[in-house]
Amino acid sequence: MSASAGEGAAAPQITPFERLGGETGVRALVDHFYDLMDLEPAFAELRALHPSTLEGSRDKLFWFLCGWLGGSNHYIERFGHPMLRARHLPYAIGLRERDQWMACMIQAMQDRAVDPALAERLAESFFGTADWMRNKGG
Repeated sequence: MSASAGEGAAAPQITPFERLGGETGVRALVDHFYDLMDLEPAFAELRALHPSTLEGSRDKLFWFLCGWLGGSNHYIERFGHPMLRARHLPYAIGLRERDQWMACMIQAMQDRAVDPALAERLAESFFGTADWMRNKGG
């Protein structure tokens, strides 16, 4: 008796990109993240690192996250390898900026009702990258 085509095959993995709702969901998360950064006094030092208008920052984070989360590689198509640390070296990033970035993203995920298990997994990954971006003490 032959096995059917689906037997023994691993179920396809749903990417974080898909779990967040694809480009629409990622864009909503990124926009909420930057809205919080722009409006909440708790994120003032983080906001100060950004240009007066956040449109370019919004687009770059959206493009990056799409690929990083398992969707299209919009960022790489436009700019090549992300080289995140090198691209962030001109900005003084310490513990405070890292922690504000994390708090802002965690709040954005909570406000956007991201599944708690996914949000926790993403926060762990975000923290590793955010900590790696630090280039000053304190």
